[in-house]
Amino acid sequence: MFKDPFQRLGLDREVLTVSQLNQRARHLLEDVFPQVWVEGEISNLAKPASGHLYFTLKDSQAQVRCALFRQNAAKVRQALRDGLAVKVRGKVSLFEGRGDYQLIADAVEPAGDGALRLAFEALKEKLAAEGLFDAGAKRPLPVHPQRIGIVSSPTGAVIRDIISVFRRRAPQVELTLVPTAVQGREATAQIVRAIERADAQGFDALILARGGGSLEDLWCFNEEAVARAVAACRTPIVSAVGHETDVSIADFVADVRAPTPSAAAELLAPDSSNLRQRLESLQRRLVLRMQQQIAHHHLRIEGLARRLRHPGERLRQQAQRLDDLEMRLQRALDRQLSTRRERFARLETRLAAQHPGRALSLLRQRLDSLAARLPRAMQEGLKERRLQLQSQVQTLNVVSPLATLGRGYSILLDERGQAIRNAAQTRPGQRLKARLGEGELDVRVEDNHLTPVTLSLLD
Repeated sequence: MFKDPFQRLGLDREVLTVSQLNQRARHLLEDVFPQVWVEGEISNLAKPASGHLYFTLKDSQAQVRCALFRQNAAKVRQALRDGLAVKVRGKVSLFEGRGDYQLIADAVEPAGDGALRLAFEALKEKLAAEGLFDAGAKRPLPVHPQRIGIVSSPTGAVIRDIISVFRRRAPQVELTLVPTAVQGREATAQIVRAIERADAQGFDALILARGGGSLEDLWCFNEEAVARAVAACRTPIVSAVGHETDVSIADFVADVRAPTPSAAAELLAPDSSNLRQRLESLQRRLVLRMQQQIAHHHLRIEGLARRLRHPGERLRQQAQRLDDLEMRLQRALDRQLSTRRERFARLETRLAAQHPGRALSLLRQRLDSLAARLPRAMQEGLKERRLQLQSQVQTLNVVSPLATLGRGYSILLDERGQAIRNAAQTRPGQRLKARLGEGELDVRVEDNHLTPVTLSLLD
């Protein structure tokens, strides 16, 4: 039976190569952390031509390098990017070539959003790639609409809030409700048909409205069919789905997104008092802006007048600068010539010191010394190698599994020849092979003591 890997690394005489050390460390990490979930923020994302993804997962205090190989990267529905918060599943390992501790990922999910949020992001990216969110395709809302269509549920506070806003701000506008379900299985198809009917009635604008709710309650407004119906609508459409913090796919496709249904009504029903106030405000801002521009130009003209100089002054400055450059050039030439003379003298001295006769004499003395040291070094090297060989033979005998088997221990192997390390790897009735110091035995598991035994209370 093998010892614990921590104990195997504790032998005093064992000397490992770097490759052996990294290999053992990798096996140890993968055995202890075969699968973990880690949450953090992506940074340093790299996408080489191989299709593998490499990134760093970090939080406020630490970071770990991650590798997501091509076959697993293809399963990730959401486009990964720097700054994205995710949950990563994988095994903790070590890249032996560099000794880098890393997480080998096999799955990546958005942090805290779940399957619906993943589907939301996937559809959002798909429609954005098709250009359904482009600002250039958005239609402007009418300034003074006469007929407004409201695609919403006929019950609830939403329709009452919209009517209340129009009565207060623009009672002359004609409102028409195009009823539809806004939640449930049938809601998607009903919303699509309601948008198509409203688009055919010649309204000046449409309001697609629903009250707040959970992501699941608002999900019909995140369906692809609804998004494409909104994009195909020829009438300018305002999306007012949920509360201010709720965002749906319909919001991105619509011409304008309003934070609430009441806000959507206010966008299409500006009252005259606000228009007058806005006009007066714009007039005041225009006058103030004109005054600021005039003052700015006055200051600029004064500054330019102060900066304007006589050409003779510029010529005198340039002549002085030319004299300064000439003196600096002469000093630089003198320093360079002096440096070259000193270097020439040093080289001449070094050349005299490198006479061949002196070098040959020194080499002859060194050769005689090496010839005398060579026999002694060979004898000492042979002695050291003999001692190393004896030490390694002793170490090999200590760690040999055959020596362990010779002391009465055995190794249990399953049908694939894998060593059994704990009872959870077996099942009752399973046939195993027991390897002894000499020979092998076929054995069968009668009970692994993992399944609870139920005893009758009447026995």
